[in-house]
Amino acid sequence: MSIPHTASAPVDVRGMRVTEHRFSVPLDHRRPDSEQITVFAREYSDPEISGDLPWLLYLQGGPGGKGTRLTQFGGWTKAASRRFRILMLDQRGTGLSTPANRQTLAARGDAASQAEYLTHFRADSIIRDAELIRTALGSGPWSIYGQSYGGFCALTYLSFAPEGLREVLITGGLAPLTGPADRVYSATFARVAARNKEYFAKYPGDRDITTRIARHLEEVPEHLPDGERLSVRRFQMAGSFLGGNTRMDALHHLLEEAFVSTPSGERLSDTFLTGVWHLVDRSANPLYALMHESIYGQGEATNWAAWRVLSAYPQFQPDAPEPLYTGEMVYPWYFDEDPALRPLKETAQILAAKSDWPALYDAGQLARNTVPAAAAVYTDDIYVDRGLSLETAAAVKGLRVWETADFHHDGISDDGEAIFNRLLGMVRSGEP
Repeated sequence: MSIPHTASAPVDVRGMRVTEHRFSVPLDHRRPDSEQITVFAREYSDPEISGDLPWLLYLQGGPGGKGTRLTQFGGWTKAASRRFRILMLDQRGTGLSTPANRQTLAARGDAASQAEYLTHFRADSIIRDAELIRTALGSGPWSIYGQSYGGFCALTYLSFAPEGLREVLITGGLAPLTGPADRVYSATFARVAARNKEYFAKYPGDRDITTRIARHLEEVPEHLPDGERLSVRRFQMAGSFLGGNTRMDALHHLLEEAFVSTPSGERLSDTFLTGVWHLVDRSANPLYALMHESIYGQGEATNWAAWRVLSAYPQFQPDAPEPLYTGEMVYPWYFDEDPALRPLKETAQILAAKSDWPALYDAGQLARNTVPAAAAVYTDDIYVDRGLSLETAAAVKGLRVWETADFHHDGISDDGEAIFNRLLGMVRSGEP
């Protein structure tokens, strides 16, 4: 199937040649002649390298994250640009692709109609978009690089369209192929608790200040820049910092400016409140909250799995004597406390209760996989559990694994060039 495709004139920006692409794809790939949406992608290449380089499709984390906006090559993109033309995809619903948020979803009708529309925004649709885009670009089988949720998409790609793939690289993104979402959170809550312990061992003074902030928020109304009152449980979302190496230190820097003396007593500073707001506000990526648990949904309802599993971990409760920071989990109360999500509360509930999600992976196809593939598994990853990752790796024929404790979930932000080169070498058996 050919699809409409337009491309901008290339522009050279700080050692990069940048071209913008827009593609028209079916909303529902089962009905290719029905409603169409736009998918945007930005091509980055090195103008100094001659020849027609092959394509590398980058599938970013999420769900609900747009393609990385580069200002210059660096990290893994510096390494990749020597061998590839890099295509940064704005996955459907994000960035410059046809958007899906509280403003646009209102035009779909009631909550049931909105939820039905969003069923077409999971990995199965994303990889079918990618296949149409590949053929529209005139590419043969191409290389893909999946980070975090992008790795989940890569496994879906290997399951349903392996003929489109030359090789697959994955970092921090080996999804469980079977089982309820509950086991994901049972594993990751334990890892987040351990990461809290590690953090407070490194910054022991932050244990007291964290508890102090929690008790203060219970007694004194503090408001984020958007006017919403900051709750303890929303403050605990600052634990998203714990998913990285250097990002963990950023949590300490946030906390060190928490309190300020005012004529009315001790209050949380504007600096601190703004920093927390940037962490917890979902106006820029509402699909993350709406679709997060659906990435584990296969044939059964997720039913707010993280919220249910949380009951087994009292140390994460806001009123715990020394409450811990939470991770990337999504809870139903997000849709009460975030104004960007509040209009979508009923839609989110319908998605959480959906029990007929189609399969995202084909275990049989993965067991006979022939596409060269390599994955970095981070031993202490608090978002994608090591044990579940290795279970998946064993189920994909020929998948080579590099496990390391040197990085956390955002390893490619720390030493992306070395990680990319290592994985590429693994799939190419040492090819320089």
